[in-house]
Amino acid sequence: MDIAGDKLNQLKAILPEAFTENKIDWEKLRAALGDNIEFKNERYVLNWAGKSDAFRALQAPSTATLSPCPEESVYFEQSGNVFIEGENLEVLKALQKSYFGKIKMIYIDPPYNTGNDHFIYPDRFSESREDYLSRIGDKDETGLMTREGLFRKNSKDGGHYHSNWLSMMYPRLFLARNLLRDDGVIFVSIDDNEVHNIRLLMNEVFGEENFVAQFVWKARKFSDTRSINNVSTDHEYLLSYSKIYEFSLRGAGRDESKFSNPDGDARGVWMSRSILGLATKDQRPNLHYDIVDPSTGKLFPPNAATGWRYSQSKMKELIIDGRILFPSKSNGRPREKKFRGEMKSEQISFRSIIEDTHTADGTKEMRSLFHAEIFAFPKPYTLIKNFVDQSTSKDNQDIILDFFAGSCTTAHAVLELNREDGGNRKFICVQLPEKCDENTEAYKAGYSTIAEIGKERIRRVIRKISDDQSGKLDLDGRAASQDLGFKVFKLRESNFKIWRTAIETEEDLVAQMQQHLEPLDEHAKIEDILYELLLKAGVPLTADIRAEEGFLLANNGEIALALERADEDVIKKILAMKPQKVFTLDRLFKQNDKLKTNTALQMKDAGIEFKVI
Repeated sequence: MDIAGDKLNQLKAILPEAFTENKIDWEKLRAALGDNIEFKNERYVLNWAGKSDAFRALQAPSTATLSPCPEESVYFEQSGNVFIEGENLEVLKALQKSYFGKIKMIYIDPPYNTGNDHFIYPDRFSESREDYLSRIGDKDETGLMTREGLFRKNSKDGGHYHSNWLSMMYPRLFLARNLLRDDGVIFVSIDDNEVHNIRLLMNEVFGEENFVAQFVWKARKFSDTRSINNVSTDHEYLLSYSKIYEFSLRGAGRDESKFSNPDGDARGVWMSRSILGLATKDQRPNLHYDIVDPSTGKLFPPNAATGWRYSQSKMKELIIDGRILFPSKSNGRPREKKFRGEMKSEQISFRSIIEDTHTADGTKEMRSLFHAEIFAFPKPYTLIKNFVDQSTSKDNQDIILDFFAGSCTTAHAVLELNREDGGNRKFICVQLPEKCDENTEAYKAGYSTIAEIGKERIRRVIRKISDDQSGKLDLDGRAASQDLGFKVFKLRESNFKIWRTAIETEEDLVAQMQQHLEPLDEHAKIEDILYELLLKAGVPLTADIRAEEGFLLANNGEIALALERADEDVIKKILAMKPQKVFTLDRLFKQNDKLKTNTALQMKDAGIEFKVI
């Protein structure tokens, strides 16, 4: 997807008068927008060293594709869940066309930029895309990505410490926003090192008006006695932004245990709540008065700092209606009876401070699955599960994306929530095959990369849920039908030869033209070609694919792909299926130009888009 070109086309559709010879005419744009356009240099803006390079990295088109790996998957043909192994910026670009506006929720746990983090960013602001692609392809002799080649340590001693991190995050957040549905939401875990910068960055990418909340998570259960300044930093944050401002969380369920009916009130179960207000006497004098217990005559003066919740006339009505509880103890205060049956909403507000789950819980979860300390400081799946529950529907096949997947806590959370409520949510997890250090428990246990840990965690969670559900029926008496599988894909170079633009001599040009007489790479496999073409056509990775005699049908018959034969018999059968698009390979016509021309005419007459590669 050409992001810059797409944005220009959108602007041209809205303001065609601002373009001259297909380029923006700034004077015409100023005239069209009047006072709403500002060209002065002094303005409120987030800027950093390398921002323009980060934007160019965002705009640079990707030729990468995703290759299926059924042998590493679970129920590859049936599952709607996806794990992608690869560098996440390139993966996000590869997903743009197929998943544009289709993701309901994104959760990411990026590097916190503590000064010890290693992550991918250009170590020179002048680094070319070719250098970058070469570096992210660095592998050792076993084919694993090397930290020395792929990553850069972002030390606090470096002159571009914050800039490097922002340059890494900016294009990824921009592409992530493209993937969100209009009712979508993103959650980003972060700590004090970069929370101030990422909030400004997300204001720019998502819009300040789309800020939802800054959640405070009590990650540490016990205080840190190793603190240098005697301050135990026990918390982290989750920043949340929506695609559009109307978004709201579902809300937390009410605690039904707080409701009872000890006095046999005919109006049903109730709970008591405070009737203290929020204003001083100077602010709201009408909320400061004495309440009188009609049974005893005892006076209850207002709290000087808060007053009462209701005016005196409203309070009198509540007392007459038996809705005010007066205390039997001398130091008690009046409270209000709130009846469960009169509450309009089944939910209460979701609290912005989260204290019921901690990092230690995530460690225990991993230990219960792997019987070893296989991953450092994993987020507890219950933390992510709560946000998935708040942000998605169990019935709409909502997609949850995590492109800093790590040990795949997000996948674990989605699978567990679906198990609990019978939902059909789907996940897409993206993780770089970062090499595990040889001194870690993970490496000793046989896991050479972080991606391998993530895939194995998903398999073990699936196995555990499957064992628990064995023989169980759902509410309708049918066997449980949760999607307990996932498709594995890996980021690869295109199966089609890429035209090199940096040609210096006529001999180089001739050589490249000869090379491109056959556009397919000689090692390309049919399955890989299939998924690359589907991605280019904007078809999701989980679309149904059906094998017919001599060709394939995908996406509910919308697309036909003839990748092994293109004879008259196959063409006739494809035309009978009436797909919307047909892809085939030029070499399959075996230089029979008449057959190719006739096929193109038949497709045109049938209203079918026909592409020969």
